[in-house]
Amino acid sequence: MDSTSKTLVIGPAWVGDMVMAQSLCSYLKTQDPGIEISVVAPANTAAIARRMPAVHDVIETTLAHGRLHLKARWRIGQSLKKKRFSQAFVLPGSFKAALVPFFAAIPLRTGYSGEPRWGLINDCRPKPRHKRDLMVDRFINLARTKTSIQKIAFPAPRLEADLSAPQTIFRRLNKKIKVRPVLALCPGAEFGPAKQWPPASFASLANHATAHGWQVWLMGGPGDQKIANEIMASCQVTTAVINLVGQTTIAEAIDLLASADAVVSNDSGLMHIAAATNTPVVGIFGSSSEQHTPPLGDNATSIFNSIDCRPCFARHCPLGHTKCLSELRADRVINALSKLLAYSSPQLTI
Repeated sequence: MDSTSKTLVIGPAWVGDMVMAQSLCSYLKTQDPGIEISVVAPANTAAIARRMPAVHDVIETTLAHGRLHLKARWRIGQSLKKKRFSQAFVLPGSFKAALVPFFAAIPLRTGYSGEPRWGLINDCRPKPRHKRDLMVDRFINLARTKTSIQKIAFPAPRLEADLSAPQTIFRRLNKKIKVRPVLALCPGAEFGPAKQWPPASFASLANHATAHGWQVWLMGGPGDQKIANEIMASCQVTTAVINLVGQTTIAEAIDLLASADAVVSNDSGLMHIAAATNTPVVGIFGSSSEQHTPPLGDNATSIFNSIDCRPCFARHCPLGHTKCLSELRADRVINALSKLLAYSSPQLTI
């Protein structure tokens, strides 16, 4: 009889949250080195789970966002019954996210209170009503027993990367990698414009970098192409700026960000990916909070404009001015990046 401890993690659909979920998997592995962790994830975050060193198996789903898909979830749950998981961690707070572990008859199903899901979650923890704590701590704390009061120090997320992949990616895209340091810029944020530093500011940063001998990669999803075009239009040396926006997969983005010498990003999934590859990262924060979802690790720092109305956590600025971002000057970001490089990569200057 197989005595291996088996745990199922229902992963988030947001890229950044999935990266932070790696800390939970890593913690579980340190507590029980023989544990087998399987992750259920939608297609857009399953690629991240496959790069988690602590994960044994990834069950990728094709369920449409926002749809219940009751029969499909029942089939997935039934297919997992034979694996005999002892516990499930349900990271999303939705009703539908809790269905697969219930259908799989997993005896202990742990998660936070969210949408009504009594019975589906039988180890329910009260969800914090504020965002003054670290999101990654919330994931880690699910591994605590209810009687434990000791806070668990979290391991920073780490993702595996193939540092030889950029050459293949660039050949596929018919682009050239130049022999110079690379600054990757991630100007998008799927959540909304209240998390997006202005394109003109990113262009100022790109112009500064290229003037100091750096190559710049613009990275993001298909929805970020308009922003990327605006940045390119304001770049002084376009031959040193490579627009990769909308042209790479999540797996390729992991490899590219791991290969860059530094990254400047809005608070987005790509920011968390870059930090998890140990690349030096400056995260720019507008409506969101650097205390809740900062880039994690020794090579990361956060920068923000201290004004009374932030963080508001809104998709669009409620006051219509977005001063938290529009008044954040490029030279402040450059200084933050210079300090980070002096600590992590002293041979590089910008």
